[in-house]
Amino acid sequence: MAITPTTDLAQKIREACGENTYLCYQCQKCSVGCPTAQAMTYRPAQIMRAVQFGLEKMLLRDASIWRCLTCETCGTFCPNDLHPREVIEVLRCMAMADGEDLSHDQVLERGTRALRMLGTRINEAHNISGDENDNRLIWATNLAEQPPNLDRKVGAETVYFVGCVSSLYPMSYAVPQAFVTILEKAGVDYTTMGSEEWCCGYPLLIGGQVEAAEAVIRHNVEAVHALGAKRVVMTCPSCYHSWHHVYPEVVGDLGIEVVHAVEVMAEMVDEGRLPMKAGRQMVVTYHDPCDLGRKGGIYDAPREVLRALPGMTFVEMDSRRETSLCCGGGGNLETFDPDLGAEVAAKRVAEAQAVEAQVIASACPQCERTLTRATRANRVRIRVMDVAQLLESVLV
Repeated sequence: MAITPTTDLAQKIREACGENTYLCYQCQKCSVGCPTAQAMTYRPAQIMRAVQFGLEKMLLRDASIWRCLTCETCGTFCPNDLHPREVIEVLRCMAMADGEDLSHDQVLERGTRALRMLGTRINEAHNISGDENDNRLIWATNLAEQPPNLDRKVGAETVYFVGCVSSLYPMSYAVPQAFVTILEKAGVDYTTMGSEEWCCGYPLLIGGQVEAAEAVIRHNVEAVHALGAKRVVMTCPSCYHSWHHVYPEVVGDLGIEVVHAVEVMAEMVDEGRLPMKAGRQMVVTYHDPCDLGRKGGIYDAPREVLRALPGMTFVEMDSRRETSLCCGGGGNLETFDPDLGAEVAAKRVAEAQAVEAQVIASACPQCERTLTRATRANRVRIRVMDVAQLLESVLV
């Protein structure tokens, strides 16, 4: 989706569909695969039909476009390579800019108000939680040994872009702690941006606030360049998606290599740079994060790491890779309709139960948070851990 908003909604929709909106012949595969379609007044296929008939304004006044997880399942199932998710992102952008009175729908009014508040927090605090951005490295205080160059070391080859969730939500502190430990043991020359790291802009982008997103994008790129790094790595797939796919649309060639942490870990494991010891015997399955898998095409790297871990038996869930079920935590749904997201997460946990997994591994702090809440709410005895945590647990 292009970053610059336009008042020509029809033109924007055509761009998102590659001028091929007419190719939607209502096979309904996008709606059948959509994990939240049952809660929508207009399902993905119906949204495409409305667009074909020029009824976009009708969609702006309905909550359906905000119940989308932006998980890209719709595009995966489409036989004509159309992407209702991209159309919905355009509609969200126009809905936020439209300024219509939404008091006719309390859910819609309350949800969009919450999204605007989220945008305000990001604009003012530079993160999604509203905490002081100087606390970006609070997760590091419990590390056994404090890395000497963790905060804005100029000249480091790699910058670890930690992300808002891992930086500021205690449930996710273990993810950056584990990844930093791995980098240290592998002798990687790295640093972080500290308080100069701002939200990657993804929540703004999928919340229809693209102009605000452009400001944080430009800041982050300039901050990394100021450190002189050659590579930026993320443990958060949404941060990775933004940096890899959206940032170049805003600033052009980044001049920086963008990679996800699972790619780095798989490379280290393959090169034998991380000596391992025998770990606990456990059955582990892998949950594909939507932004890393369907949107990023990264499926093999995390599985290569998990299969290399001593003592762990790897099993696959029924829906995996391209057809993996979303965790329920995407698309700002947690802000707009948290109960709906919880329903999706419960289904994913049930799939892990079906293969008798003891651990659900993922490569996304948000997935870990969402699925952990689902295991607790449904009293399921399965742990949810990041790939980095599992790898760190068997290192010598």
